[in-house]
Amino acid sequence: MPIQTVEPRRLYRQIADQIRTLIAEGEYTPGERLPPERDLAKQLGVSRPSLREALIALEIETLLDVRVGSGIYVTRAGQFDGGTELHGASGPFEVMRARRLIEGECAALAARLATPQQVRAMRAAHSTIVEEAKRDHNPLDADRQFHVRIAEAGGNSALVLVVQTLWDQRMGPLYRTLERKLEYPMMAADTIREHKAVISAIARHDVRGARRAMHHHMDMTMKRYSKDWKVEQ
Repeated sequence: MPIQTVEPRRLYRQIADQIRTLIAEGEYTPGERLPPERDLAKQLGVSRPSLREALIALEIETLLDVRVGSGIYVTRAGQFDGGTELHGASGPFEVMRARRLIEGECAALAARLATPQQVRAMRAAHSTIVEEAKRDHNPLDADRQFHVRIAEAGGNSALVLVVQTLWDQRMGPLYRTLERKLEYPMMAADTIREHKAVISAIARHDVRGARRAMHHHMDMTMKRYSKDWKVEQ
């Protein structure tokens, strides 16, 4: 038998496989509600963010239905050779943690090196978010442009490419499905306020302040996507 490439299995896919097996073995049947997210994470011995990624992956596979305010329901029985749609996709919280690390340093570099023209470009991107937020409480294209402008101001094209690549992951089905579950009318207002703090620190060439403001923005983003689905009640 020829040697085959060993594919590293992301944690959320391992969790999804375990839940899928439980359903196939009749532990949970179609129409049945799974235990609350908190209890299920404890039973499986995993973090809630990793479990949440797995549940969203299984919803994309149409094996589960996550109903905000109601619960997590099994939609059908049987094995499913899952993961094909999500092959290679990073989990949303993986992406957020990577963005915190990379974009915190991008903001610090921008604070050190940004020219007045580059600061104006960031402000222009921020103004676009403000305008588009009047029609859409999650203006993704404008948000992406803002973060890319900051990376560009650091003067490192490789970092710009990394930021763009992370945004490509952020626009994938796993991330967007989770996001749509948790979007709320004031989401853009929260983001705008956090972005403004980042620009302010960069404009005054406060390296530590810019890094700290970007870290705060990403920490709050993770908090928004860890928001309770209210399925426990």
